[in-house]
Amino acid sequence: MGQTIRLAGTYSLKYNFQDDMQRGFARRTRLDLLLNRYVDILWEPGSHKYNVTSFIGELDEILLGAEFSAFTDAMMDTLVAGLRQRGNSNATINRKMAALSKLLRKAYKMGDIRSLPEFKRLKEKAGRVRFLEPEEEARLFAAISEKSDLYGRFCVFLIDTGARLGEGIGLRWQDIQGERVTFWLTKSGKSRSVPLTERASAAIQACEKRKRGPFANIVQAQFRAAWNEAKQEVGLGTEPDVVPHILRHTCASRLVQGGIDIRRVQTWLGHQTLQMTMRYAHLASGDLDICVPILERAARSTAK
Repeated sequence: MGQTIRLAGTYSLKYNFQDDMQRGFARRTRLDLLLNRYVDILWEPGSHKYNVTSFIGELDEILLGAEFSAFTDAMMDTLVAGLRQRGNSNATINRKMAALSKLLRKAYKMGDIRSLPEFKRLKEKAGRVRFLEPEEEARLFAAISEKSDLYGRFCVFLIDTGARLGEGIGLRWQDIQGERVTFWLTKSGKSRSVPLTERASAAIQACEKRKRGPFANIVQAQFRAAWNEAKQEVGLGTEPDVVPHILRHTCASRLVQGGIDIRRVQTWLGHQTLQMTMRYAHLASGDLDICVPILERAARSTAK
C-alpha cells in the first residue's frame, strides 16, 4: 500500500507503508500528533512556541497530513522543495527545519518513529536589516494606537527595549523594578535586564494594574492582525520585512548608530553569540570617518 504526495511543479514523494510493515515499523503517526504530544515539553510559553506551532502546522500541510513510522530523507527533500515554492528563504527554511528536528528527535527517543533523516543546514545569505525610520515609526504607531491604545503602548515598549513579542507579553509587574525591567521568558532561556526610556516607562505605567503584567492581556494573533492592517493603511503593506520583529531590529540599529559598542548591544538584546549581533555592525561605519584624515595627510606628504 503506497501513498504519493504531490506538490505544484515537479516535486513529488512516494513511499510505501507496506515496506514499513515488512521492516517491523507498524506504528504510524503524523506531525500534528507529535506536536500535540510534545509541544509543552519541548517549548516554553511565548512567541517561540507560537512560531513553532505555526511552522510544524505548515510542514504537516505540505505533507498533506501523511502518516509515517520513519521520517525519511526523501520526506525532508519534499519539505524543503515545498517551502521554497512558497517563497521561503534559506534562513527561514533553516528555522523551520530546526523546529522539526527538535520534535523528531524527541519522537525518536520516545519510540514514536523508527529512524531520523539527515538534517543539512542550508547556506544563508547575509540579508539586509530593515528598520523603521523615525517618520515611519510615527505614522505606523499612530495607526496602531487608533485601533488600540494598549497596542500602541506595546509598540513603544518593544522599540525602546528591543524585547521580543513573547518577552513583552510575558512581562509581570514584579519584573519591573524602578526604571528597569527583567525578562525571564527569553528565547535563550537566560534572563536579562534593561533600563527603560521615559516613554517606555510611561507606556508601562499607563497599563491596567489588575492584569498579571502590563501587556499580559495581548493575544499575539490579534496584535499581528492589527499591525498588518495599520501597515497597509500607512503605505507599508508591500514590504514583507515590516513585521513586529522590526521593532527589535530598530532598537538595535539605533543603539549601534548612536555609538554604542557591539558588545553592549549584544548584552542588551540577549544574543547568545556576538555573530548574531554583528548583522548590525555595518551601521557603525561612521567610526571609520576618523581614518580619512590620516590617509589625507599621507597623500599630501607623498605629493610634496
